[in-house]
Amino acid sequence: MARTPRDVTDAELEVLRALWDLPEATIRALADRVYPNGGASEYATVQKLLERLEDKGHVSHRSEGRQNVYAARLGREDLVALRLRETADSLCGGSFTPLLTHLVSGARLSARELRDLRRLVDSLGERR
Repeated sequence: MARTPRDVTDAELEVLRALWDLPEATIRALADRVYPNGGASEYATVQKLLERLEDKGHVSHRSEGRQNVYAARLGREDLVALRLRETADSLCGGSFTPLLTHLVSGARLSARELRDLRRLVDSLGERR
């Protein structure tokens, strides 16, 4: 599937995951988390990834002295929604039904998960 300009690469996703765990972080803190034994080149890599993510609108930063402190603007749920929408558009003609059918029928859902899913579907039907 072709990536859209706002989509996230695997390397960018690792930085976002770190930011989701640490609501705010410096480049050094993120580099240490993403590349635990990394050096200057890994620091530069994280810096470049943050620049790309900021250009896409997925992260923001503020200056704190001589350091920039970064925060995610794109939440995990937002990325899931973006990727599911792109998958539905490219593979299912825009319909979520085949995607959801596959996910639900292929998963081993517990009784509680099934009950929660039924409640969700019922509540969505009532809203419409």
